[in-house]
Amino acid sequence: MVRLTVDLIARSKNRIKSQREEPVVQCLKKLTHLNFSNRNIDYIDDISLCKNLNVLYLYDNSITQIHNLEFASNLTHLYLQNNYISCIENLTALKKLQKLYLSGNYITVIEGLEGLEVLRELHVDSQRLPSGEKLLFDPRTLQSLAKSLLVLTISNNNIDELRELAILENLTQLEAVDNKLNYIEDLEFILSKWNKLWKLDLRGNPVCHSTKYRDRLIIISKTLEILDGKEIQEMARQFLMNWKASKEAKKKMKEAVINDQFLYPHLYS
Repeated sequence: MVRLTVDLIARSKNRIKSQREEPVVQCLKKLTHLNFSNRNIDYIDDISLCKNLNVLYLYDNSITQIHNLEFASNLTHLYLQNNYISCIENLTALKKLQKLYLSGNYITVIEGLEGLEVLRELHVDSQRLPSGEKLLFDPRTLQSLAKSLLVLTISNNNIDELRELAILENLTQLEAVDNKLNYIEDLEFILSKWNKLWKLDLRGNPVCHSTKYRDRLIIISKTLEILDGKEIQEMARQFLMNWKASKEAKKKMKEAVINDQFLYPHLYS
């Protein structure tokens, strides 16, 4: 296994591209992008000399813990997918973090993201969960991300309902493929709360087999543009809206007639 250290970074010739006469320390301080993906990294050592990092690639490694990143106050993108991480921790100092990739780890609870007020994207799909368990969300983290989060990927995590995510008021894209969502009514409820969502992918969920599944979601969400990989034509939406309005009008008329028959039976004798 390999520790990510400043010495390792300095020895990696394709990471330090500054002029040769410039001291290594200065080179490290100037680094904005660092790519150590698929390098058998299992431990993040003290690399605080790289204080100007904006983007850090550490995916496809063997990292078990997130630590020693408190220095990276300028970090905007962090790639940690396909590691062995079981707990989201030690990220609250990353105040400028916009995109966080944690797919393919061993995380059971989405937590520890309080204070990340500009986080725009969170990717936590395909966690390697214990048998029978589903991915959970800490309410404190959801509250913290309520206004900032735009993109969320939670596919393949045994999730059976989405109502708690309704707090994410500015969500524009949700990918929740291959979960265990069953109830169309739950989807209608949450889509009525998300008035900025334009892309939704629920393929592989039992709910997709519900009667008029696609029609009902298109009717409830005026902003949805792509559903399960297929574009929604505005003409189709308008047709469904008119059809619903006509159906409701006929229902009200029928109820009015029945009510009149009850109140004035002599007029219908």
